[in-house]
Amino acid sequence: MVSQALLDLVDWRRRVGDLYRIKGGDAVERFRRGRDELFRTHPQSPIEPAERASFPGLQYFPYDPAARVHARLEAGDGADLLIDTGGDDGAVRYRRAGRLAFELGGESCRLTVLSLVQYAGGLFVPFRDATSGQETYGGGRYLFDTAKDTDGLVLEVTPGSLEVVIDFNYAYNASCAYSPRWACPLAPPENFLKVAVRAGELVYKAPAPAVTDRGSAALPTS
Repeated sequence: MVSQALLDLVDWRRRVGDLYRIKGGDAVERFRRGRDELFRTHPQSPIEPAERASFPGLQYFPYDPAARVHARLEAGDGADLLIDTGGDDGAVRYRRAGRLAFELGGESCRLTVLSLVQYAGGLFVPFRDATSGQETYGGGRYLFDTAKDTDGLVLEVTPGSLEVVIDFNYAYNASCAYSPRWACPLAPPENFLKVAVRAGELVYKAPAPAVTDRGSAALPTS
């Protein structure tokens, strides 16, 4: 039912947001285990239903403390940017709200911070890097998307300061990386980093569909 799907979506976003607020020395491990459980069992999982029974878990680079960096939020020019999702949603309108300036891997880097031009807004940073299309998803990854509650440990803000902490160990794939059923806004050219960001989520490799007792692939259940 449509109403059930809407409630499932609310629950999915709440549970994902909870993962980004895990604290403690084992936060990264608990975050990754929690994501695997959601991707394997939740009705709103982006993983194809036929793959969930044999889903082995998401793959990541080893945790790298050097991928957690201090950045300065610079002013953006406020210009609009349309990103075509390639799906039924069409193009999503954003505003260039600012830029994150930081150093990573010995390189000076900048990423445009996009603000969703819709009710309640939301800050969004998609990016590509030198690993895209090889070790990581070709369309790039997301650093954070506050409209979907994927921030927390990824983006730490000090009130009254333009200095923030960003953590690429939490960089994650857009839903379209897991299945062609999904359409997603991807990184614009200005957010292509020359440096190789070997932190966060790796490219997704779909498992073979689960096999039933009759030897045929299990059919999707939803």
